[in-house]
Amino acid sequence: MQIWSWHGFFTYLGSPYIFRGALITVYMTAVSMVMGFLLGLLIAVMKRSQRRLLSWPARFYVWFFRGTPLLVQLVVIYAGLPKLDIRLSVMACSIIGLTLNEAAYLAEIIRAGLNAVPTGQIAAARALGLSERQIAWRIAFPQAFRLIIPPLGNSVNGLLKTTSVTSVISMEELMQRSQILVQDQFMVLELFSVAALYYLLMTTAWDFLQRRIEHYAERPYRRQQQSAAVDPIELPVTTQDAR
Repeated sequence: MQIWSWHGFFTYLGSPYIFRGALITVYMTAVSMVMGFLLGLLIAVMKRSQRRLLSWPARFYVWFFRGTPLLVQLVVIYAGLPKLDIRLSVMACSIIGLTLNEAAYLAEIIRAGLNAVPTGQIAAARALGLSERQIAWRIAFPQAFRLIIPPLGNSVNGLLKTTSVTSVISMEELMQRSQILVQDQFMVLELFSVAALYYLLMTTAWDFLQRRIEHYAERPYRRQQQSAAVDPIELPVTTQDAR
């Protein structure tokens, strides 16, 4: 009995069917992350508000979507919306589910970044007469964005792999297409190894891109630190010191 087939592995490694599944995975990740970030930003601002009418719904949103499994959320969206006469494609249901779930986690990341901005800078900006909008866009958000890049990059990395959960509602992304071929060809190890290799390549590519983004975001602060560095002062050597 043959346990491993190198021919099958390399055949499906270059399969256009599997490659299109990987492209669908990347597309779902990109769209869900952008929409999740925008929604998470809104929720983070609402949660930091002093008005309970804004902060309480935001707290409930984070509590609910972080406390329930993504798989259950996807099934509810996919099977529940048609009962309300709202019929969406599998792709739309998958992106909505991923977006709503990811926004809850991104909201906490963004909120932590905003809380890390020194309060003294906010107080100084208010003393100078800046409006709350100017403080947010010119002081708080730029500094918070630099701080949240590493955890934000980890979220993208995790979302690339989390998209595989959408296979439960028959979304034909990378994992679902691999499972379809497994049922047809009975090459379990070979096909799942191909899928794992594709995920590894995608996460590696994103890791490289994330490092470039971090390097670009740190440039203004490195220049500021270099310009603020003070050269050591050379004291004149007296005759007594020379002795």
